This record gives sequence, C-alpha cells and structure tokens, in this order.
Amino acid sequence: MSERSQSLLALPLLQRLQQYWRICAVGIGFASFGVGGLVLGILVFPLLGAWPWHAAQRANIAKWIIHHAFRSLIGLMNLLGVFSYEVRGLERLRHGGLLILANHPTLLDTVFLMSFVDRADCIVKASLANNLFMGKTVRAAGYVFNDSGADMVQDCIRSLRAGNNMIIFPEGTRTLSPAPMRLKRGAARIALQGGMDITPVRIHCANPFLRRGEPWYSLPVRRTHFEIVVGDTIAVRDFASPADGEAMAARRLTDHLTRYFSTDASCAKH
Repeated sequence: MSERSQSLLALPLLQRLQQYWRICAVGIGFASFGVGGLVLGILVFPLLGAWPWHAAQRANIAKWIIHHAFRSLIGLMNLLGVFSYEVRGLERLRHGGLLILANHPTLLDTVFLMSFVDRADCIVKASLANNLFMGKTVRAAGYVFNDSGADMVQDCIRSLRAGNNMIIFPEGTRTLSPAPMRLKRGAARIALQGGMDITPVRIHCANPFLRRGEPWYSLPVRRTHFEIVVGDTIAVRDFASPADGEAMAARRLTDHLTRYFSTDASCAKH
C-alpha cells in the first residue's frame, strides 16, 4: 500500500468520504472536458467550418463557444466541491486586445482565464492539432501554434491587433515547485515588438492540485481554493530603450515579470 493510500485511510471517516467524493468529482470534470471536446470537434466545429463565413468570423465564434464551455466546466467543478475560487480585478479583463500574462501553478489556469475572457487566444502545442479531443477545437479557434519559430511573435501581435485577448504563461509550462520561477523572454518580445502593455494576472492556489508531475487523482486533504488577482497594467514603454536595444529591454522586462509573479497573489494589494 502506498504512503498516499495509508494517509487517506488514516483520515476520519467523514473526511475520507469527502476526499473520495472530490476524486470522483475531478474524474467527472475531466470526463466532461473530454466528451465536450469530442462533441465540439465532431459535431459543432465541422458545421461551423461548412458555413460560408470568413475565417476570422469562424474563429471568433469558435472562441465564443470555447469561452462558454470553459465557464460551464468551472461552474460544474465548483458546484461539485472540487475547489472554490475568488477573482479580484476582473473588470480589467473586460476589454479587447489585451496581452494577459499569468503565472501557471496548476492545469486549471488556462481554463479559468479563458472562462473569464472574451475572444481569448493562446499559444498551444503544435501536436494538439492532431489530437482526437482537441485538434478540431484548436484549429477552429485559430490559436497560435508554438512551432512557427520567429513567426510566432508576429502571429501573436497580429491576433492582438485584431482585437483578440492573448493569454500567455511566460514560464512556458506549469511551475515546478519549489524550484524558483524561470520565465522565457518570448512574452516580453511580443509586448515590446508590438508596443503592447501587459495585463498581469497572479494565481495563488491554497492546497494545490493538478500541478506539474502530479496525477489528477492526487488531491490535498483540504479543498483547493484559488485566488486570482488581475493587476494594474504594466506599461512596456518603461522598459524600452533605443540605446539598449530589444534584447536588453526584453531581459529587463522579463526580470521585472519574474519578480512580479514571484510575489504571492494572496499578499498583493490592489
């Protein structure tokens, strides 16, 4: 018997039953995500693609569908008692053309942000284009693939200028705790080359689960609580200097973002 199983059996009966229920509820959430993605890919998005709209119109409608599907998933998992959450500064996401940068503690971060933001765009793995559950969805929404090299920055800038809200996790993957946060410079390059100010989002997760390297059924004893804080706009002009060049500006901005996201959201004052 594993150490985790022994710890679970050591809990009082009521807590043990609550834990078993939350594990089942997470399974229901994942099943809903998979079935929903399959239904959208098999039925909804092929019909959308057959309609004589422009590509941009089809992508916007697909983004609207995904936005509401993720809102439903968050609502379902919250109702089932998997987690609770609170959001501060949500009104700062009620615009178009936002470059939204966030830290990435859990697998649910993308789902949360895309459920809050209209016309949300993001960078996805190129391998998802052929995924059974997600392939037609990411293609229909016109998300930016991560295999386009130098063109990826320009693809993101074009999406922002078209009025989409680009969600990026500068770490590139979920945080590997307790290792220090390491941000890549791609997000800073998008901000600087596009002249796009940054809308930062700090995600704090008490009793976290769905972290990098953990199985989906590995849940904490206490229910997880997410605190999501949308911060004040970070102006890129404060970091751009013609004398230093883009590389130095990107480094300076990335260092600032590292310090910003390393601050616990629960301690942030907004």
